[in-house]
Amino acid sequence: MFSITVRDHIMVAHSFRGEVFGPAQRLHGATFLVDAAFRRAELDGDNIVVDIGLATRALGEVCGALSYRNLDDEPDFRGVNTSTEFLAKVIADRLAERVRSGALGEGARGLSGLTVTLHESHIAWASYERAL
Repeated sequence: MFSITVRDHIMVAHSFRGEVFGPAQRLHGATFLVDAAFRRAELDGDNIVVDIGLATRALGEVCGALSYRNLDDEPDFRGVNTSTEFLAKVIADRLAERVRSGALGEGARGLSGLTVTLHESHIAWASYERAL
């Protein structure tokens, strides 16, 4: 299996509901390093997984739509604990939609999967993996 990974980041504010979150129940900021790894079994006709420039642009657009926002105020996330795991899925699903729409080029239609990893810090991260 071949893969390429592109990287960006998001800066958000949010809060959580539930005792399990301790002090994070209060409004707080979070900065996540975001890695998106695109996979396919065989390279395309140009011997690449996907156009790295288009993948970088797509990730930047998805991250830009989330950054500098209080997620508690966003209609899509109202009443939802926007955990690291949850946000990894949101980003993966939004990237998958861009693949389907052709935003990553025709060669991206041969991608088989995508993994998005959000790094909370140098010692903790979460991922979501999905088929394409």
